[in-house]
Amino acid sequence: MTLPIAIPFRPIDPKKRLATIMSMEEREGFARAMLFDVIETVIDAGCAPVLLTTDEVSEIDVRVRTIVLNMGLNEALDAFRKEQNGAFGIIMADLALCDKKSVIRLMDTPAEFGIVPGTGGGTNAIYIRDGSAFRAQYYGSSFMKHITWAEEQGYSIEIMDSFRLSTDIDEPDDLVEILIHTKRNTAAYLNQLGFVLHTEEGRVGVRRV
Repeated sequence: MTLPIAIPFRPIDPKKRLATIMSMEEREGFARAMLFDVIETVIDAGCAPVLLTTDEVSEIDVRVRTIVLNMGLNEALDAFRKEQNGAFGIIMADLALCDKKSVIRLMDTPAEFGIVPGTGGGTNAIYIRDGSAFRAQYYGSSFMKHITWAEEQGYSIEIMDSFRLSTDIDEPDDLVEILIHTKRNTAAYLNQLGFVLHTEEGRVGVRRV
């Protein structure tokens, strides 16, 4: 059976911390571009993407199963978990740098529970061999909460060190990583909006032309 990977997504007014440099319409397009890159990567890795979205999303790949759930992130993931019978994964929709190699590496972990931390104590990606008792605990220090839960279950754990899966895109400075490390949908969208790399006082940043 192909491993299902849940991708939570909010298409309306996403990425509010980018509101200083993008309009709401631009942020929605940007979030969609990142989502499409994540979906493409999950498919290339031989897994089955399951989009958990708060609203309908157009132009989704026909190979993607879409579930519209008007609820919070944790509630949506717990609803997804109840449908599963065995192993599954979770990957956040804003991991624009994710690639086939990193996804396969996580999903092929010999551990019963694999996890990729995000910056600031978050959780960017998870693999769980038996998710029947899984409880999503996103927001706040979700990484520590998920590790504690896995320890309580007695699971073997792998904490995966992955630049491409640990880099989530939330702040304006994060756009640098996209323009340096990928040339896919997300980078093309930023270029379309006029964002380019620039160097000031020895530090690489982005500016809009």
